[in-house]
Amino acid sequence: MSEIISIKSPREIELMRQAAKITAGARSMGRQAVRDGVSTREIDKAVHEYIVKNGAVPSCLGYEGFPAATCVSVNDEVIHGIPGKRIVRNGDIVSVDLCATYKGFVGDCAGTYACGEVSDEARRLIEVTRQAFFEGIKFAKVGYRIFDIGEAVQDYVESHGFSVVRDFVGHGIGRSMHEAPEVPNYRPPRGRHMNPRLMKGMTICVEPMVCAGDWQVDILDDGWTVVTVDGSLAAHYENTILITDGEPEILTMAEDI
Repeated sequence: MSEIISIKSPREIELMRQAAKITAGARSMGRQAVRDGVSTREIDKAVHEYIVKNGAVPSCLGYEGFPAATCVSVNDEVIHGIPGKRIVRNGDIVSVDLCATYKGFVGDCAGTYACGEVSDEARRLIEVTRQAFFEGIKFAKVGYRIFDIGEAVQDYVESHGFSVVRDFVGHGIGRSMHEAPEVPNYRPPRGRHMNPRLMKGMTICVEPMVCAGDWQVDILDDGWTVVTVDGSLAAHYENTILITDGEPEILTMAEDI
């Protein structure tokens, strides 16, 4: 990842909005597909078909060898779950993470959804993870720094008894899925990440990844699926946002209902 931060022009911002709208709609399709008896491959198919139908390209498909359009992660799987034969059952929580490229620009978003009736802990985990995003973007304004976002996320999550993953972070986005700067969801050790000031025209992805237990994670033998070491539940919530003169604009908010 280049350390040069891209400031988007008005034309580029409009293309980002279009890409993000498709991406958000695809997330909605994934959410609607979560039900008892569905396979994770079927969830991926619904997302893939929506993206293509709307004139975009599923950015995750083939990215560094990833074999699907969607990352579908269940229960203790934090991120990067590979869709396949696994069947979702009532009581599971399912994270749907995807990107779509439209006219050269990428949108990226994720959400965790309950299948039927889930435990009180699972429900609270989903709610806290989503709200942590909104707590973080209170600081996604001109003049604040990247770390201000992560500190707000960490403080909110930990105040509710959960933990924030350290091994994976948010990121800039634009013509590439991953651009500078990295956007941690916690207070990084000094010097580990750039801590630039936020500027109008930056587009970034803020994406809390939250565990019900300890934040330590591991990667399965498939080389992709990230799971909690202690087997605790995990949730993920992400949107692509634009830094403006005032409040941040959430580009992928549409269809998140």
